[in-house]
Amino acid sequence: MNALAKLKSITPSVSQIVRTYALKSDLKIKWVRPEKIPCYKPEKSGDLQALPKFAGNELMKDYRESKELETANEHVRNLFTLEHNRRREMVENFKEAMVRRVYRHDLDYGSMEAKLGLMTARIRSLQDYMDQFPRQSVVKVQLKELIDKRKRFLRYLRRWDYRRFEYVLEKLDLVYKPYPTHFHWITRKDSLRKLTNIHCEQIKESRLEEYRMQLESQQLDFLEKKLKTLEFIRKEQTECQVPVTVTKEEIQTVRKQYDELKQKRTAMAESLKESEEA
Repeated sequence: MNALAKLKSITPSVSQIVRTYALKSDLKIKWVRPEKIPCYKPEKSGDLQALPKFAGNELMKDYRESKELETANEHVRNLFTLEHNRRREMVENFKEAMVRRVYRHDLDYGSMEAKLGLMTARIRSLQDYMDQFPRQSVVKVQLKELIDKRKRFLRYLRRWDYRRFEYVLEKLDLVYKPYPTHFHWITRKDSLRKLTNIHCEQIKESRLEEYRMQLESQQLDFLEKKLKTLEFIRKEQTECQVPVTVTKEEIQTVRKQYDELKQKRTAMAESLKESEEA
């Protein structure tokens, strides 16, 4: 009986020694799983521009310099425009335009820059096609392989000629997105940890900013007090005929800082008043 009585007396004290842990849910940070973007989309491939829309009255690539079409009938001329022909003719026109952005000479189709221009034109045409027909699995595989090939070419160019690499990215409107060094799954725990660190950094920055503003608000009174103190010390040392430790240059520097800060505060107050009145 005595043992049971001792246990009953101990149990309430044990329940009070339970430790409560702080949880990330207490910070009220909401995590939403990011939307999965296919690798062939422009957001992942790095293409900043889409396939442009050509005007329908443009001639095909092989008939631009034809003298007969210059004087031909309007109905005959329409047969050789992009509007009345296959989509391939428009893509060929776009390929030539992309190559002309980076080519080295008029007949250059084999350099690294020209190859990247051709691949970029082909990629953007396939991306436009996939937007219209997203269930075309064969085209999707071709597009993925072409994007990987362009990444390999860009990685090689970046390693051996960085200036040319930057030039190609600028001319073709590309962003180089290399493969990650190590793969990791997107998990809720890791994402919450990152969001918590970001939240703590924001709190720290906001408090530092408030403390900085508080110190700036006291700066004018501090400089005024410092100026009076230095003048009083110099005056007392001069009257007591002891070595003077405060020079006139120091007092002049503090007075200059005080006047500049006072003028700045006055100008800011006037501008705020004018903006409120407006």
